[in-house]
Amino acid sequence: MEKQRLLVVVRHAKAEQFAASDVERVLSPRGRDDGRALGRWLADEGITPDVAYVSYAARTRETWDVVAAGAGWGLAPQIDGNLYGTDEEGVLELVRSTPEHASSVVVVGHNPTMAMLVQLLDDGEGEASGSVELGSFPTSAAAVFEVAGAWDDVAPMGGRLRACHVGRAADQG
Repeated sequence: MEKQRLLVVVRHAKAEQFAASDVERVLSPRGRDDGRALGRWLADEGITPDVAYVSYAARTRETWDVVAAGAGWGLAPQIDGNLYGTDEEGVLELVRSTPEHASSVVVVGHNPTMAMLVQLLDDGEGEASGSVELGSFPTSAAAVFEVAGAWDDVAPMGGRLRACHVGRAADQG
């Protein structure tokens, strides 16, 4: 029987509009609250990552921090410079490099890549399939995929979309 693994694709939380450079943009207060809410949801789903890949941009690193705090995770992420500007195939290459012992991976990155990755991975058979339309993967969104087999075999249409959620703080509606 193939080992079931979880791959969680996360778009960073809401960031401030301006900074000295795009890479330096930090989360807005709403983004921090929404990220913590997403972390609580992920914990409620029973997700505890063995590996986390996070873009080096300030807003993605901060998203990891608030999501991990909300979920109660103590895992140190792997900060990856390539996640900032790569496409969905580049993210898949990174995921394929995951050590075999890992059963759960979180990737925190940017749109349009994260939305395209969700579309690319979805095999159309999961409970949440079709819930993410192209261009509609908002800030603080997470897509939880079940993937069978080895990490280095993860391929397009190789994930079953188990759940999709957008973290929003309670007072945000």
